[in-house]
Amino acid sequence: MRKKSLHPVMTRLFLITFLISAFVACDKSVPEDGVNVAPYYNLDVTLLPATGKEAVGKNGAGLIKFRQDPDTTRIITLDTWLFHLQPNHSYLLQRAVDPIANGSCSSTVWLTLGKGLVPQSIVTDNKGNGHEELFRNITAIARGTQFWIHFQILDEATMMPVLTSDCYQYTVR
Repeated sequence: MRKKSLHPVMTRLFLITFLISAFVACDKSVPEDGVNVAPYYNLDVTLLPATGKEAVGKNGAGLIKFRQDPDTTRIITLDTWLFHLQPNHSYLLQRAVDPIANGSCSSTVWLTLGKGLVPQSIVTDNKGNGHEELFRNITAIARGTQFWIHFQILDEATMMPVLTSDCYQYTVR
């Protein structure tokens, strides 16, 4: 018996439902877990197509679970997921930051992220989905420092942005 695959429309619907459910807490009786609430130590970052953010499913999407360990070494983990991009292809995650005092998130000084100081590609499978556990050590940054931070995914071959995020407020724990 042949295994049936999901219709492309159903796949897109599943992706949209997944992204929405990942970020919307329906039950307000559940205690806050510190994600996307002041003082913004941990973030759930949505990545949407760099051109035409309404085209989710058509041009891919992504999710970054940005978590800062509260220990003294201050390691940020960046659990990065990509969906529906070019199959068997390499991508890079970058971030840009602005001090909160600037009042805007306009920096275009991009830093490629990876395993510590070593940039790491995120490679998609034959369905265009990829996952990589990245990290960054921010021990040199003073606790309490606040930033605006935003992210982009680059096509490693062309170095063109494929996915981008909105701007998030972040505080060093």
